[in-house]
Amino acid sequence: MPQLIIGLGNVGGEYAGTRHNMGWMCLEELERRGKFARERREGPARVRTGVLEGFDVITARPQTYMNLSGRAGVHLVAKYGIAAQDVIVVHDEADFPLGKIQVKRSGSSAGHKGVQSLIDSWRTNQFVRVRIGVGKPDGPGDLVDHVLEKFDRHEREEVSAVVERAADAVISVMRDGVDAAMTAYNRAPVD
Repeated sequence: MPQLIIGLGNVGGEYAGTRHNMGWMCLEELERRGKFARERREGPARVRTGVLEGFDVITARPQTYMNLSGRAGVHLVAKYGIAAQDVIVVHDEADFPLGKIQVKRSGSSAGHKGVQSLIDSWRTNQFVRVRIGVGKPDGPGDLVDHVLEKFDRHEREEVSAVVERAADAVISVMRDGVDAAMTAYNRAPVD
């Protein structure tokens, strides 16, 4: 059975390189490391199938608004016959500083609308998440505006290393299991 990895992000060129698209950036890194077929449309998502570190993998990018990501999630698990608890979801996390990676087995959405849409659509919170810290606004700012902004010059210097570590965490989940990945990444200090 292939490993389904769903990266959360926003459709449209204006959102490329924004904090809310860290899930998609991580998928790009995973695809760079493996051998993947061309992207194709699969219902409300764009998918690529391939091999990564010896594992059969499907990467998926929902093509809906972030808060409707569950539509793609439901379609994909039904199409590929994969249980929600076997899916890895990669997404940005504003509650963590830039660079912090956390692997999580289940739980609430912590206010992330894309994750909440998946929970609602799958009717379970039992799925693995790789959460990528993007930080909160420095001052009194709107969190929505913050996650939809591109990284500033200083942050851009860190982003590629953060994305690489997030991809490492996803591979660790596949190769070593969730518990080992949680031990390795959840306690690691932010560089």
